[in-house]
Amino acid sequence: MSTYCDFAPSHPVHGPYHDHEYGFPTRDESALFERLILEINQAGLSWETILKKREGFRRAYDGFDVDLVAGYGERDRARLMADAGIIRNRLKIEAAIHNAGAIRALRDSHGGFADWLDAHALHDGAPHNGMPRDKAAWVKLFKKTFRFTGGEIVGEFLMSLGYLPGAHRADCPVQARIARLRPAYLAFANAPRA
Repeated sequence: MSTYCDFAPSHPVHGPYHDHEYGFPTRDESALFERLILEINQAGLSWETILKKREGFRRAYDGFDVDLVAGYGERDRARLMADAGIIRNRLKIEAAIHNAGAIRALRDSHGGFADWLDAHALHDGAPHNGMPRDKAAWVKLFKKTFRFTGGEIVGEFLMSLGYLPGAHRADCPVQARIARLRPAYLAFANAPRA
């Protein structure tokens, strides 16, 4: 069975994403929001289609500025529905706007999106006490907080940021670089238990 690591490294579209982003942890709010929007928009489409439209998404969603997107009104919704540079799906557009507001609210409740992810990376929410949260538990949590976040979307989103393992094969050279960065799934799995 072919994996992403088999074909992506030399591919003109997939290569840069595979080699420099996929599986790499980030704490940047705009980057996290971008990844969530891209994963939501990939539903039913190929990842290559999304990567080819990535610049269109950046332009259309104001560089993934959470505050700007959370404030979008009807004029912005109409603009997005007419923009051929993105995926023109009303449910996905509404999810992006709603999710921007949800991320903004996470600043007050947790300090930000990355802090919220970290706070929920363990089942019991207590670092050094629990087991890393599995995909099913993550999906349940995301469905309470965000829109358009089914199992595949959540799984890919979290793998792409190092909260779940599996982005790369163990023998992929990129995996060794990621491991040195201590992504959440490694950091929490190896944390001492109380």
